Amino acid sequence: MFAIFYPGLLRNKNSWLYLLGILFILTATKVNSQANTEVFLIKLEQAEDSLRLGNPVNISNNPGYDNQPSFYNDNLVLFSSTRNEQTDIAAYALNKDSIVWKTNTPKGSEYSPLKIPGSQNFSAIRLDLDGKQLLYKYNWKTGRSQPVVNDLKVGYHLWFSEDILVSTVLVENRMDLVVSNLQDYTNYTFQRNVGRSLHKIPNTALISFISKEDDEWILKSMDPVSGATQIITTLPEGAQDMCWLIDGSILARQGNQLFRYTPGKDNPWQLFAAFPEGEIGTITRLATNAISSFLLMVAEIPDN
Repeated sequence: MFAIFYPGLLRNKNSWLYLLGILFILTATKVNSQANTEVFLIKLEQAEDSLRLGNPVNISNNPGYDNQPSFYNDNLVLFSSTRNEQTDIAAYALNKDSIVWKTNTPKGSEYSPLKIPGSQNFSAIRLDLDGKQLLYKYNWKTGRSQPVVNDLKVGYHLWFSEDILVSTVLVENRMDLVVSNLQDYTNYTFQRNVGRSLHKIPNTALISFISKEDDEWILKSMDPVSGATQIITTLPEGAQDMCWLIDGSILARQGNQLFRYTPGKDNPWQLFAAFPEGEIGTITRLATNAISSFLLMVAEIPDN
């Protein structure tokens, strides 16, 4: 059983097959020993005017690399997971506590799955054995795939709508923020040197991204149609993984702790939850469902 500490009742991978760069999820060099990561599902419970976390439940439970989870819907979670010396996409059903594999690509590995708006299908980044790296869309029933954008080496992506794709594109030794219009086949680069965390901002027509242009990492908002950006806040040191809650607050990770911040309020980042050192290691990804009733968290498992 996991124990979570709420200071003062606070309110407020790994078996990667290829390494393309330290900052990116994908690789070109096979590695033999990396940290073991797991995907945890945590219930978010609203109690009076405070938000609390339930106990983390390991839903991947798989030696090696398990990462980049997202909610397909309120009952299904997609994530990348290692099997047979490759990384495929798995779907976990909350109501059945069971996993179904959605891809099986012997000549490549898939990462970062997301449901495509207006469709049953999903997208994922695929790195082939020959080094080819593209974003693909996959048929939910058959698993058949085809590239979404043919000429972009996508590191991470976010669907703003079924026709507008926001992605971080690998360029030299950095990632740039690119918006692709899939109707007119245009790609616009709006900022250089950004982080991997892309999210829709609840109750707005904006997305958020992390700017790494300066020494401090800045969380910014952007209108994907006009490209207009605004500064939201400075992130805790080293925190490049975050997610939005439906109430407009932000969760960000630092080590094995979670911090919370609400834009527009005169308050700093607040420690939200601290996990036991021997049970939860460094947290590397965060995601919530549409109504923020569950939190997905990827964390390293310490060697005991």
